[in-house]
Amino acid sequence: MALRHFLTLTDLSSDELKQIIERAITLKKNHKEGIIYEPLKNKVLALIFEKSSTRTRVSFESGMAHFGGSSLFLSPRDTQLGRGEPVEDSAKVLSRMVDAITIRTFEHAKLALFAQHSSVPVINALTDDYHPCQLLADMQTYHEHRGSIDGKKVVWVGDGNNMCNSFMNAAKLLNFELAISSPQGYDPSDEHLKLNTKHAHIVRDPKEAVKGADLVVTDVWASMGQEGEQTEREDQFKDFQVNPELMSLANTDALFMHCLPAHRGEEVSHDMLDHPSSVVWDEAENRLHSQKALLEFLLCSG
Repeated sequence: MALRHFLTLTDLSSDELKQIIERAITLKKNHKEGIIYEPLKNKVLALIFEKSSTRTRVSFESGMAHFGGSSLFLSPRDTQLGRGEPVEDSAKVLSRMVDAITIRTFEHAKLALFAQHSSVPVINALTDDYHPCQLLADMQTYHEHRGSIDGKKVVWVGDGNNMCNSFMNAAKLLNFELAISSPQGYDPSDEHLKLNTKHAHIVRDPKEAVKGADLVVTDVWASMGQEGEQTEREDQFKDFQVNPELMSLANTDALFMHCLPAHRGEEVSHDMLDHPSSVVWDEAENRLHSQKALLEFLLCSG
């Protein structure tokens, strides 16, 4: 079986992404029916996390347990990586001992370097540039509630961050329009925008952006590592809160998503996560099922 990594959504073809989404829905159904399925028995997943996590860690550990395998959680305090061992050396050693490696780190280049020297699949559990595992869950959630996202309008409200970059990749693979509404100076990089000019564009006014939207998405104003900018960002983003008033401008059947954790009263109003349009709890649950589908794809396809 050819070695495959999952560093961004574009490591998959459009058909492969659709296949994983469909498989995630099936695995979810089977899990709720109590069907035992253990394709990864005796397999081990290493979880190297240099950033904190709730949903990503729990979903990967639970997914491996459901599949009959096991997982090892490694923080910087637990490994030689945290003491300066070259990334290349750690990759060569760890990939001889485990069957797949999931990494949550800061620099995307570090993840790419690790994958370059790994002999087993490497999965991006979040970097400063991308969060592709979250998009698997988001696209599964939309498909469950509304069917194909092909040709739909998705609106990103807030910081042009790693989630926004991954939504641009999803737009290209699944053929939807992505309107990005960020304050001046907080757009995605020109590099990312140029790669997605056919599907993504900037609409500065969030009220204008959400008109005709089928899906509205946001994220925290200050991501991990940006806590020092919190006060400045609160001032810059104050008109970019997603609330019922803003959602009322979208299509009547539009959905709302947030990757969580949310700062209620900031990027979302206090009542938005429980709004009738909100599918954030399904979205969070689907991290488990979509990542199981990804693990199966990377470790069992052949």
